[in-house]
Amino acid sequence: MKKILCAVTLALAALGLQSAAYGFESKAADAAGTAAAPSSCEDKAVGKDGKKLAGAAKTSFMKKCEADAKPSCEEKAIDKNGKKLAGAAKTSFVKKCEADAKSAK
Repeated sequence: MKKILCAVTLALAALGLQSAAYGFESKAADAAGTAAAPSSCEDKAVGKDGKKLAGAAKTSFMKKCEADAKPSCEEKAIDKNGKKLAGAAKTSFVKKCEADAKSAK
């Protein structure tokens, strides 16, 4: 998939559509990443034996997972032009991102 992505990116860049190439590459990478990874901390709360965690183990796992999710949400807080969000826009984005990471739905 990466080879195809690179080929498409290079083709679009050669045509002078660099912003389209970047947008295509980032959306494809996001789709590939979310398809393989569990979508939330709740989904990831599974023990070594494959069973869902419960009680104190689940509580501890959820706290760590949610804390780990915060920096990644802040890193993802960029606008459509690739600039970092600031102020209310960043706050809103991070809040929604963290809520999505916590949710089990």
